[in-house]
Amino acid sequence: MSILLPNSHILCRSEIHQREQQLLSSTGNGLKSYGFGFDRSKSDLCKKFAKKDFIKSYAFWPDLSRPTSVEMDPIQDCEQLDKALDRAKDLSQPIVIDWMANWCRKCIYLKPKLEKLAAEFDTKLKFYWVDVNNVPQALVKRGNISKMPTIQLWKDGEMKAEVIGGHKAWLVMEEVREMIKKFV
Repeated sequence: MSILLPNSHILCRSEIHQREQQLLSSTGNGLKSYGFGFDRSKSDLCKKFAKKDFIKSYAFWPDLSRPTSVEMDPIQDCEQLDKALDRAKDLSQPIVIDWMANWCRKCIYLKPKLEKLAAEFDTKLKFYWVDVNNVPQALVKRGNISKMPTIQLWKDGEMKAEVIGGHKAWLVMEEVREMIKKFV
C-alpha cells in the first residue's frame, strides 16, 4: 500500500509482510483499509503491530540533481537554424525541432511533454521549437513542413527523421522517443 504524504517530494510505502497479513485475516481483528489509511477503531492493534516491527516503511526521494524539464530554445529565422545546426555538428549531436503553431491545440499540448523529454536527453541532444506563423516562409520551406505538429530530428545538417503528430499525444511521444534512440 502506498501513502502519499503532504510533502510531494516524499513517498512512503508501508508493507505488511505476508505472514502478518495471514495473522490479521485469521484472527478476524484485522485492520480495515478504505484506501485512505487504517480504521481508527483498531488503533491499539496497529500500535501492537508497529511495536513488533511488522510494518516496514521506506521513503523514496526523486533525483533532484537532474531537471524535470528543459525549456526549448526558439528558432526565428534561417540564420538561427544554421547556427543551431553548426553547433550540433561541432558537438556531433543531433537536434530535435518542434514545428508548431500557436493556434494548434495539439502543438500547445505537446510542447511541455517535449520539454520533459528534453530533460531526459539533456546532455545528448538539444531541443528547439519554431512557430511557423511567426517566421519567414523560407524557414518553413527549408523544413519541408506541411502539417503540424511536426517533430524532426536533424543530424549533420540534414533532416534524418520526423514524426507528424496528428494522433494521440502519448503515441507521438513514444514515436519521438524511438526516433531519438535510433540516432543517439
